[in-house]
Amino acid sequence: MFTNSRRRELTDEEIREIFFNSDDEGDYNTESSGSDSDSEERLPPNLVSLERNPELGEGDDDVEENPEEGPSVVPCSRPEGPVPVEEVRSSDWRTAVDFTPPGPGIEFDSSISGVQNPPETPTAVNCFKMFLSVETVGEIVEETNRYASEQQGKTAIGVIGKLSKWVPACLNEVYTFLAIALLMGLVRKSTLREYWSTDPVLLTPFFASVFSQDRFLNLLRCLHFVNPAHADTRDPLNKIRNVFNALTSAFKRSFIPYKDLCVDESLMLWKGRLGFRQYIPSKRHRFGIKFFVLCDVVTGYVQDMVIYTGATTSIESIEGLGVSGSVVMTLLAPHLGKGHILYVDNWYSSPTLFQHLLHQGTGACGTVRLNRRGMPTFPKKMKRGEVTFRENGTQLAVKWQDKRDVNFLTTVHPSSMAQSARLDHFTGEPKVKPACVLDYNKKMGAVDRADMITSFVDCARKSTKWYKKLFFHLLDTAVLNAYTVHRKLSEERMPYKDFRLKLVKELIQEHPLPRRSTGGRPCINTPLRLTGRHFPSFVPPTEAQGQSTRRHCRVCLYTTRRKRERKLTRYMCSSCDTALCPAPCFEEFHTLKNY
Repeated sequence: MFTNSRRRELTDEEIREIFFNSDDEGDYNTESSGSDSDSEERLPPNLVSLERNPELGEGDDDVEENPEEGPSVVPCSRPEGPVPVEEVRSSDWRTAVDFTPPGPGIEFDSSISGVQNPPETPTAVNCFKMFLSVETVGEIVEETNRYASEQQGKTAIGVIGKLSKWVPACLNEVYTFLAIALLMGLVRKSTLREYWSTDPVLLTPFFASVFSQDRFLNLLRCLHFVNPAHADTRDPLNKIRNVFNALTSAFKRSFIPYKDLCVDESLMLWKGRLGFRQYIPSKRHRFGIKFFVLCDVVTGYVQDMVIYTGATTSIESIEGLGVSGSVVMTLLAPHLGKGHILYVDNWYSSPTLFQHLLHQGTGACGTVRLNRRGMPTFPKKMKRGEVTFRENGTQLAVKWQDKRDVNFLTTVHPSSMAQSARLDHFTGEPKVKPACVLDYNKKMGAVDRADMITSFVDCARKSTKWYKKLFFHLLDTAVLNAYTVHRKLSEERMPYKDFRLKLVKELIQEHPLPRRSTGGRPCINTPLRLTGRHFPSFVPPTEAQGQSTRRHCRVCLYTTRRKRERKLTRYMCSSCDTALCPAPCFEEFHTLKNY
């Protein structure tokens, strides 16, 4: 039975005598326990550390004695291999008074944090290619051409399909295609065809100067990422798995995060039919594809992500931590044992997870649900402003009554209150909140901030293929990370929107396209009726009407300058083959662009 009474810690000499001379741990009896116990929890902390040391043997050679300094104990080291999950019990908690958790016990080394293997010249396009490399785009080019050829083969003989004029794409063309897609996020229009509209109100000639409408739509239609013959059909993400893995690998190797990390959910809008579509009412889009995202708090850099696909989600299942805990451990796997501090919300937080992270040199803080297994009991009714602290030796649980109950769990914050920057409207004094609440409010939200930045200029559009929209979402994430890298490497400071525009210009400049001749007559902005020499003539007679043949005047019929009327005339312009009244319609037709 666990007791809250304090036990006397034995001296090193007493520990050594008990550990090496006793055959049974049950022979040990403390003054405060009052009963024998053979469990590890009954031992004093310094004896537990000694017993857990895997390097300590049973012989006297493992401990060196110095007659001047006394016996020395080999320090405890973290065992190699997987760390077993230690379940926290509700009975382990007690009221905290001036309690400060011991923390991860590892000093974080910030000197290695930041961009890894930076480009020689930190231009926007070079930062972008750290993630979407030539090799990755080359695979997309190869697969897009293969898919286009496959679709051409399905067209019936003699039928002129949309891909009848298809020519194989090249690396420059796909990079330019991505640049135009990014530009469409800056220049918003309701449909894709409006970007090539000749309407003076909607005209944006730059798009037509880079791509023809048919070529862009054909590239978008044939955009493909993996050969189905080589894909794992059991993987729900098989249509984009190789691109997703390439991008996430580039995210991880290009940046080492700083001390504070954040794990949260992100949702990409998708309302079509999809087996792993999720519904999250608290998110802006509510329906879509869910991501578990690991972000660096200082820079907002997206370090890693996992797409939720149900039972087939690519996470390492850890018994005792559940799905939420396994997600955290999967994302944090490369960063354990380095002294990081993780911030999460109440979907992930649990005493067992935080204890497991602590054993692997990682602190944690987050909101928590009181019905989590291992949580302490708190008073049900509290007045506003009251706070209750509970601790179990390594963790601190907090219940603070604000407008509603606020429950926190932390392994790195003390049981103290701190002043916030906001003032109390009633007293005029700064509001006082628990220290963990203030720190959490500052550092939690990096994932939501990344979603907000990309949402204003995202290039993802409606599509019948979920994997294409997912690709453009990943493209936006890569651009955001490129922006973060560019800010770290370059002294130039610019808004994200300006960086995106600069990236578009550099991509098009670095990957120029040869202009293809489409045949036909060149486009002339000035109509032929406004140029050359025009003379009136009679309308040619017909057999039915003879010399009195008349036709409707075009200007009278379609004019926008006066009331329209159906007026017959005997005169026409033979070079324009248009019936016109001699005055004033003949003059207006040949002198006004909009008659």
